[in-house]
Amino acid sequence: MSNVPSFDELLDSAQHQALHLEMRDHYGVDEEADTVGAWRDSGVVPAVDSAFWKPWVELVRRTVARGVAVRRARVVSEPVTEYIRFEHAITGANLYAGEQVRWLPRSRASHLMLPGNDFWLIDDRVIRFNIFSGDGKAVEPQASWDAGVIKQCTDAFETVWELGIDHEQYAL
Repeated sequence: MSNVPSFDELLDSAQHQALHLEMRDHYGVDEEADTVGAWRDSGVVPAVDSAFWKPWVELVRRTVARGVAVRRARVVSEPVTEYIRFEHAITGANLYAGEQVRWLPRSRASHLMLPGNDFWLIDDRVIRFNIFSGDGKAVEPQASWDAGVIKQCTDAFETVWELGIDHEQYAL
């Protein structure tokens, strides 16, 4: 969809908060393949100033510098998948950039009504749903400005956030 804002547009337009909910146990995003492979082979994670992280770190840092809270919540199955181990290993860069990150074991989310897709929600005004194929590849995202959808997703995120475990305390 051509009317779906990019991540840069979303975060650059944020004034108060940017919320990100992730609910998959595996992502097969092409841009991450080499980094995941290198981590799998060596256990080494890319530095925050690496080509992998630099654009994201700069985007989040300038967003946070404006006083915007950037929060990421991950709902994960346990025991975790290899990909979630990778995400956990690289989360230090998210924190360095200024994000707050929490983890919620899926077994503690059974009573929650969660949306069907991951999303970014900006200032209670626009939501970008990240759509993935069954094998974890990113496909065409969707956006919504519908107040009802935004409220449902805000409520879902805030409940996950309240139940979640801060990254520093979430041990694999």
